[in-house]
Amino acid sequence: MAKTIYFFNKEDKYYQLSNFAGFGFVLDGHKWRTMEHYFQAMKFEGTEQFDKILNCGSPKQAKDLGQSRAVPIRRDWDAVKEEIMLAGLREKFKKPELKAVLLGTGKKELVENSPFDKYWGIGPKGNGKNRLGVLLMQLRNEIRSEST
Repeated sequence: MAKTIYFFNKEDKYYQLSNFAGFGFVLDGHKWRTMEHYFQAMKFEGTEQFDKILNCGSPKQAKDLGQSRAVPIRRDWDAVKEEIMLAGLREKFKKPELKAVLLGTGKKELVENSPFDKYWGIGPKGNGKNRLGVLLMQLRNEIRSEST
């Protein structure tokens, strides 16, 4: 039995773990269409770019707007980005069906199989930091400990 679960593409069994998966949530007084919308918008809190990302149609658009440097990102971004990611994941996975998916991964390693992102995923050479997978495993452990 595989000890690792890879997720990234819509065709993947565990695509629900992806920030692009269409599971919205409410956080900080805003209704977010996806985790990607939330995460990208938080780079620009208090700006028009924040509102553009909040209201854009797709997670791809949110990512593109979030990666644009036409508007500078917040100065503390590197210090807070993981905390922001985890806050969004906690809200997303409060949905019973998503919580069940996450808990259903057992103790397996969760890996965002992104060939593009060496920080949140494993990158093109498979040696990235996989921080999204790590935070999902942390959240899975938190949920388990709350249930006992």
